[in-house]
Amino acid sequence: MLSACSHAPEVALAPQASAPVCTSAPWPGEVSGHPRVTTQPDDRSVAAWGDPAIIARCGMDPLAPTTQDCVTVDGVDWVVRPLSDGSAATTYGRDPAIEVLAPATYGAVPLLLPAFTAVAKTLPETGRHCVG
Repeated sequence: MLSACSHAPEVALAPQASAPVCTSAPWPGEVSGHPRVTTQPDDRSVAAWGDPAIIARCGMDPLAPTTQDCVTVDGVDWVVRPLSDGSAATTYGRDPAIEVLAPATYGAVPLLLPAFTAVAKTLPETGRHCVG
């Protein structure tokens, strides 16, 4: 339950947000001990946890091969990139992709990714993998 002074985080919907795999995404109830919060818009393809919010968006276009950091967490490949106040991770080799945005408050985004393994594994694989 959100308190009266909290505001639902605003989330821009991803380009493929209406893909069936995204509209039925099995988002986790909590991430790193933080409960799920309502988003604006309240759309099944997006989810948020905590304050400041960890945000996840399903329906991102698949990433092209990249030289950015790529990590494998629980059998799912993710490309990680720094943001001005935190970091982002996007599934690699999945179409559509999921993007997780984590404020710096939560530390390195790969530490949060195990919470997203189940939902990431519902996404169709493209055959691309991290090379390491």
